[in-house]
Amino acid sequence: MNKYEMMFIVRPDMEEAEIKNTAENMKKVLTDAKAKIIEEKSMGQKELAYEIKKFNTGYYYLFVVEASKEAEQEFNRVARINENLLRHLIVKVEE
Repeated sequence: MNKYEMMFIVRPDMEEAEIKNTAENMKKVLTDAKAKIIEEKSMGQKELAYEIKKFNTGYYYLFVVEASKEAEQEFNRVARINENLLRHLIVKVEE
């Protein structure tokens, strides 16, 4: 198992419940792939450094997880096709 930091930005033009549901769905992708979530942080709405898909702000979420390579690849695949996400980033943490 490898340790990863996975951050993603959710579109700001949705209802609060939809935003939380999107984050829960991304969490479910990881737990379904047998990943262990060590830390989960909702960082709230923040201004973006530059405009993405005509948005200047977004809701930031960070997951610190222990996961297999397959779980990381599945998260990446789902994040790419999820239209509610503006961006995502996966960083492998060396210990």
